[in-house]
Amino acid sequence: MSATTGLQLRSLITKSGELHLSLVEMPIPEPAADQVVVKVEATPINPSDLGLLIGPADMSTAKASGSGADIKVAAKVPQQALPFIAARLDQAMPVGNEGSGTVIKAGSSDAAQALMGKTVSMVGGSMYAQYAVRKARDCQPLPAGTTAAEGASWFVNPLTALGMTETMKREGHKALVHTAAASNLGQMLNKICLEDGIGLVNIVRSAAQAKILKDAGAKHVVDSTAPSFQDDLVQALVETGATIGFDAIGGGKLASQILTAMEIAINKSAKEYSRYGSSVHKQVYIYGGLNTGPTEFNRAFGMMWGIGGWLLTPFLQKIGRPDQQRLRERVAAELKTTFASHYTRTVSLTEALQLPNIAAYNKRATGEKFLIDPSKG
Repeated sequence: MSATTGLQLRSLITKSGELHLSLVEMPIPEPAADQVVVKVEATPINPSDLGLLIGPADMSTAKASGSGADIKVAAKVPQQALPFIAARLDQAMPVGNEGSGTVIKAGSSDAAQALMGKTVSMVGGSMYAQYAVRKARDCQPLPAGTTAAEGASWFVNPLTALGMTETMKREGHKALVHTAAASNLGQMLNKICLEDGIGLVNIVRSAAQAKILKDAGAKHVVDSTAPSFQDDLVQALVETGATIGFDAIGGGKLASQILTAMEIAINKSAKEYSRYGSSVHKQVYIYGGLNTGPTEFNRAFGMMWGIGGWLLTPFLQKIGRPDQQRLRERVAAELKTTFASHYTRTVSLTEALQLPNIAAYNKRATGEKFLIDPSKG
């Protein structure tokens, strides 16, 4: 290893309400005994990354200056958003939840030395950088013949999808509902459920998205823009018996519509009437915010229901290391099949800060996923 410094992408929001994105030259520290230095070769731009990278900034006000490693982007942040992000103000924060690359230096421990020269996937933030230092236990060696690009998205989407089916089982449900179902994550969840024999109701927002899933073998696909949406949803819930949902949309009425449709589906087989609604617990977890507006509920689903937030990291902490490892090993074994990710563009760190690219990946559109290769250019 000859390099002593590397570029790292930083996101700063000032107390006066300005977003600043830039590349910073950072020293590469010597690895401790249980650490490795990884040359980062692939790291995806996920919605969860955009929450830190761009946050609540109004990107219609964005302006860029400089070029190459000196490129800088500035945009205005609405004043009303600042109290909600008070803990990050005036701090230049590294970005990037997950990624992969080659181990180029290793500490003295057996675990670290075993990774030397290997292609690994890793988590822990600050992945939008040319080099990352990680504990050996936070690196997942990739199967032989797997590229960094194939292993870059091994953590967030795959483990979130597996976490949904695990949560379903642990909470006593037998089938589930998922929204934004044609997304990269949604397509993984569809494959998992087909493989594991789990009933899945896929909710999409267009006929084109419905076709993507049906072509991939999905059995129950309903389009929320169709006039027959509520009837189609109820029928899919009758056929699957799904009583838990995971909602990536967040705002609007969709979570409420899911709970209502669950109640209608359950009551179709009810033996007697109850003014309190069915005795079956119905649960919807909101795990995304594609719609940032208020979440609206029309209480037409009885009294046995729950609405909550679901996040991958707390879920993994709750299930403990042995079960985490079981899920991680399944992902590693099925990286090229069940958990394959597809990218529309691969960009360098510099290109990731060019305004046309920011506008493209910030749309968060189905089928438009960006990958950063920090070693590029």
